[in-house]
Amino acid sequence: MELLSPAKDIVCGIAAVNHGADAVYIGASDFGARRSAGNSVADIAKLVEYAHRFRSKIYVTLNTILRDDELELARRLAWQLYEVGVDAFIIQDLGLLEVDMPPVALHASTQMDNRTVEKVQFLEKCGFRQVVLARETPLQIVKEISAQTNVALEYFVHGALCVSYNGQCYLSAAACGRSANRGECAQYCRLPYDLIDADGQMLQKSKYLLSLNDLNLSEHLLELMDAGVSSFKIEGRLKDENYVKNITSFYRQKIDAILEHHTQYKHDSSGRVSFFFAPNPQKTFSRGETTYFLYGRDKNTVYSTHSTPKSQGELLGSVKQIFPDGFSLEVAKDVVCHNGDGCYFADNDGEMCGFRVNRAEGARLFPNEKINVARGTQIFRNSDTEFLKILSGKTAERRVAVDVLFDETDTGFLLQLTDEDGVCVQKEFFAEKALAKNTERADENLRTQLEKIGNTYFYIRNLQIKTGKSYFFPMSQLAEWRRISFDELAEKREKSYVVPEVKIVPTNHPFVTDHLTYTGNVFNQKAEAFYRRHGVKDIAPAYEAKPVENVPVMFTKYCIKYSLGLCPKNFPNAPRVKEPLTLRHGNLSLQLQFDCQNCMMKVVK
Repeated sequence: MELLSPAKDIVCGIAAVNHGADAVYIGASDFGARRSAGNSVADIAKLVEYAHRFRSKIYVTLNTILRDDELELARRLAWQLYEVGVDAFIIQDLGLLEVDMPPVALHASTQMDNRTVEKVQFLEKCGFRQVVLARETPLQIVKEISAQTNVALEYFVHGALCVSYNGQCYLSAAACGRSANRGECAQYCRLPYDLIDADGQMLQKSKYLLSLNDLNLSEHLLELMDAGVSSFKIEGRLKDENYVKNITSFYRQKIDAILEHHTQYKHDSSGRVSFFFAPNPQKTFSRGETTYFLYGRDKNTVYSTHSTPKSQGELLGSVKQIFPDGFSLEVAKDVVCHNGDGCYFADNDGEMCGFRVNRAEGARLFPNEKINVARGTQIFRNSDTEFLKILSGKTAERRVAVDVLFDETDTGFLLQLTDEDGVCVQKEFFAEKALAKNTERADENLRTQLEKIGNTYFYIRNLQIKTGKSYFFPMSQLAEWRRISFDELAEKREKSYVVPEVKIVPTNHPFVTDHLTYTGNVFNQKAEAFYRRHGVKDIAPAYEAKPVENVPVMFTKYCIKYSLGLCPKNFPNAPRVKEPLTLRHGNLSLQLQFDCQNCMMKVVK
């Protein structure tokens, strides 16, 4: 069972490893779907070296679609990353299968729109070792995919949701020329829109109708395991170190609790993590929670808040009394307010109003500015100063288990160290054997010295002392023997990690369709050659290569009519609205099309 954490840089990557990530995904200098989160090969090399000591893997994102002139650059970059030991590449552009890529495992990015059995079967036959399923994939479809494939399945369990199927959003490209498929999404889904019917009637004014809550499947991990998911992915390559620490720790503890009682599932890396804080997803960036389409479309599921695209945080309580310089709260359970907390509330028009707590005295808050708040108003905190202060310090420690054997030889003593993965060093030390005068004290001193770990990343799991007699040892001598042995174990352990070589062999099995529109994202000649060899006869260029007028620029399982209770299929008594419906933000006008047969909404610019 793999816990896969995001890293925008090496600092976040090391934090992810320290807090229990079995794998980390990170962007290289170019060709990642988060262009602003690029990293040098040198930094990735340092992260690889650090992660591999715990048998954690490093996956590099090369998951944009590529121009013809970029393929060679991407290939060269891939070879540089191979040389520093990365474990896999996450890719979108199948043109990369047509060039001389290094023998490293390939993972099929969610940007490939992987949501059917047929698509995953195709990718498995191509040689992909792991497939990132679309976030919209229901649990039942996950089970069907797992039952009919052998490839490892990766599933998002936490973080931001794209409202469109990944790889199928062209809104940013159409509106301002910044392509999401090229790592440049301008996030038009996070803007406020007016919703207008065919008669020009305003149905919603300045609401965040395309902005979804964040995913949180922390209570459904065992169901996903049983369905066949083997990698749990946390979204967030643009998030900071605090987010990575908090969310990785949260899911590490959740997964460990499951593994403790379900022994058919195993850890995917090494080391035991000790935590020095209590993780809480609401205390770092969170737009609220949703299980999205895990169980299909569900009237009890909250998909979107509509009031803000920003972090919602946690509910502090509701206003109880109002004073000239502040107010008191009917505080929610276990909530403690602090000086400097960042808070917000919704005013009578539904607008979000933020303020900073200048002083907190129990349940009484004194804002740093005059605010107009009514009794009964709910107050939320999206910046907890005390929690952030904790996160700024040491919050976790990861160590690898070692079994220690100390014995005597004819000419001295033997120290054997064996780590939890079976890496073993055995050192013999020549020394005179001086019997101890105070045997009890000598035995205690020997055990104490052998249990020390010094400045290493190990911990002593078992210690056996097999000397037949009690000997006197100078502490400096034991410290030197211990240092030499642990240094050699660390060196041998790090050299023993080998990334399996996986060579992609060209295939020609049929693709799932013989016709590709602009949604096929074919942006270069190599990708076109790949699809033609796999039986695709009609191939349109990618939207980024040749924008198409009056076509959907977004395909989404999320439906605005359903979210507002206006879907006649699911809400028979709902008032009828005259279509087409239009979303407007400034000069941007988006028409909504509802494909009710396939339960999909399409957005046309």
